[in-house]
Amino acid sequence: MQTTITFYTNPFSRGGIVHWMLEEIGVPYRVEYLEYGASMKAPDYLAINPMGKVPAIQHGEVVVTEAAAICAYLADAFPEAGLAPPPANRGDYYRWLFFASGPLEAAIGLKSCNLEMTPDQEMQLGCGRIETVLDVLADAVRGKHHIAADRFSAADIYVGSHIGWGMQFGTIDRRPEFEDYWQRLEQRPAHRSSMQQIEAAMAKYPLPSAMT
Repeated sequence: MQTTITFYTNPFSRGGIVHWMLEEIGVPYRVEYLEYGASMKAPDYLAINPMGKVPAIQHGEVVVTEAAAICAYLADAFPEAGLAPPPANRGDYYRWLFFASGPLEAAIGLKSCNLEMTPDQEMQLGCGRIETVLDVLADAVRGKHHIAADRFSAADIYVGSHIGWGMQFGTIDRRPEFEDYWQRLEQRPAHRSSMQQIEAAMAKYPLPSAMT
């Protein structure tokens, strides 16, 4: 499928993960920046993502939302980029891609809201306490260049982005395992290119005062 990808994002969003992914696959894409508020809730965009949030992509007739799902889709849609291991070697790839989008995001969100789970709530929610989640993640990246199948993949983009941003904004501890893993990833040319574009867009699309 050679159709140009339309990428809906905001520079202050998880869209940065997808932006990096798009730079890694190296195919043409068009960026539509949406401001928080009216433009994300407009009927035209709600037809793309009824949740009224970013990121989202449209690739021909295919629409994909949710950053982890978009990364997985793009890795499969453009296999020549080599961002997904062969199917027989995707155990860790799927595990850590969705560990980060599930337990990690949930645990960070609960911590950010200053919510402490009771043991019963831990069982109900299934995400685990932030301390446990970070211990598991630190074990997964300790001494490794890549989190899955000994090769760079979309899982590194997704997991690495959360680790990098989490350390920057204080939602993830600056553990040596995380710093070593992230330092290698953030030097990738595609990541640097996406960050340059994001930083330029931040001046044009500032956060609403209510979100600062």
